[in-house]
Amino acid sequence: MIDDMVGYFKSFFETPSALGLGLAIAFGVVWLARYWPPLFKKPWLWAVLVGSAFLTVVAVCFIQTPLQIWVGQALSHFWNQEVLARWILLAAIPSILLAGLVQEGAKLVPVVVYWRRSAKHLDPKLGLVIGAVVGAGFAIFEAQGVLSQWTLELVQAYGFMALLAFWDRFFAVAAHIAFSALAGYGLARGWGWQFYLIASVLNGLLNYGGVLWQAELLTDIHVEIYIAVLAVLVTAWALWLRWRRGMVTAEPTISSPEVMTAETVLPPGESSNQE
Repeated sequence: MIDDMVGYFKSFFETPSALGLGLAIAFGVVWLARYWPPLFKKPWLWAVLVGSAFLTVVAVCFIQTPLQIWVGQALSHFWNQEVLARWILLAAIPSILLAGLVQEGAKLVPVVVYWRRSAKHLDPKLGLVIGAVVGAGFAIFEAQGVLSQWTLELVQAYGFMALLAFWDRFFAVAAHIAFSALAGYGLARGWGWQFYLIASVLNGLLNYGGVLWQAELLTDIHVEIYIAVLAVLVTAWALWLRWRRGMVTAEPTISSPEVMTAETVLPPGESSNQE
């Protein structure tokens, strides 16, 4: 198992294609820009973005993977593969939930660190923005791994279906950013574990589309529509929280790294007094 986990970890760092990496970054920019993170005013956010991506990959390879293997072995101990295949809609749930819990927990670590250093007084919009940034880190990293495998030969072999990878990753990036944004917002509002569970379940719902495909309840096209609808709905919720007026904001007390006040995370021309 150890060799498999190490091999899986190394696969994330194989040389990406220029197309795969470029598209992954472009997808991340398109969705993250809607949260208006002050990445150039606060350069430490770049470290958060990269660090969270690496941390989440480590968690996926060395925590999520063995847990899912053990769950699969436990289920196989009680039921044979034929029964598990027949009840896949239920049998897949533990593994799906584990993936969500591990990934969202790992992505939330930088937000928790910042929250603790700010004496647990974090502006909700700032928490949401940091969450969006950490979500983007892993989303871009994951997307480039998928998109780098795409070639023109796939189009020749599978036609239009080979292009679905672009649609899939475009909306998956949006979803991962929104999940972490919600978790960061919840932590700042004092609802940390509640929003962590919400983000984890939403992550599981995203992956459950693949289970529905395996059960032959959805076609490839239907799965991609399912992913897009879920991503758009969760993103709309996160952006509504990000930009809604009337929220009471408070400046964090931490001084290092440099603190973003309410004004620095609002678009030009707005101030926290207008909230």
